[in-house]
Amino acid sequence: MKTDNELKDIANQVFSCEKKAIANMEKQLDNNFPEAVKTLFFGKGRVIVTGIGKSANIANKIVSTLNSTGTPAIFMHAADAIHGDLGIIQPDDVVICISKSGNTPEIKVLIPLIKNTGNTLIAIVGNTESYLAAQADIVLNTTVECEADPNNLAPTSSTTAQLVMGDALAVALLECRRFSANDFAKYHPGGALGKQLYMRVSDIYKNNERPLVLPEASISDTIIEMTSKRLGCTVVGDGEKIAGIITDGDLRRMLKSNASLEGLKAADIMSATPKTVCDSDFAAKALSVMRANAITQLVVTNADGCYLGIVHLHDLLREGIF
Repeated sequence: MKTDNELKDIANQVFSCEKKAIANMEKQLDNNFPEAVKTLFFGKGRVIVTGIGKSANIANKIVSTLNSTGTPAIFMHAADAIHGDLGIIQPDDVVICISKSGNTPEIKVLIPLIKNTGNTLIAIVGNTESYLAAQADIVLNTTVECEADPNNLAPTSSTTAQLVMGDALAVALLECRRFSANDFAKYHPGGALGKQLYMRVSDIYKNNERPLVLPEASISDTIIEMTSKRLGCTVVGDGEKIAGIITDGDLRRMLKSNASLEGLKAADIMSATPKTVCDSDFAAKALSVMRANAITQLVVTNADGCYLGIVHLHDLLREGIF
């Protein structure tokens, strides 16, 4: 078994090899890339991505990325295609074929069938002298000097290059489509990511009570309000207009600095400029404001600045927004 340092050295060698492969892709990039993006952008059909072996795995990931960023895509395994799945391809579809060598038997059988249908063929290929490159309408060069494994056999650097090229296509198409965060949310409604993209403050704060005291309220009444509403704070105001906020921290500082509480009012210890968030803002924004100011509560207002309620850090964490 290798020592810990030897294992870390192996990892660093892989990182170095694959970084070099990506750096070389910048030098290999030519006008075929913008041509491919335009072909996909203006295409009336879907994007069919195919490959075999490890390239098929990369094809699946590229399909997922395209679909999630607004470009309809379908995976078609190259071997299955020549045994019936070729019917996936419709007349207006664009086909992307991924292969390191460009000369595998399945690819050589598949390519003439695609050409016969008249569909545009884009090759993501590591051998620009290959059969696939010669037959493709557009060639995206993913040639690498070597794989990351010591035998130069296991697909490592080559699949990384394929993946990066697919990501480059997806991001270029995303920007051409002006695909926004709201668009992204439509395709990612589930899980923590989805909540960050669609959940708004208005979806959360309504589950909390609405602590409020008048500016002339006594400290005793203020503490009772804060305790009963269990949010660690209370807004000071007249119901809609916000005069300030009192938090647990304000109470502790007051007790430390005042020998007597007699005669003190809420207005005497409140912070006059509370941090606020609009009810229509994304919940993720509320979390960002809390982090930036090292606080755990935000006052929620409407577009006119009227007091609506409180959103607490625990509410956001409970919803998986972090």
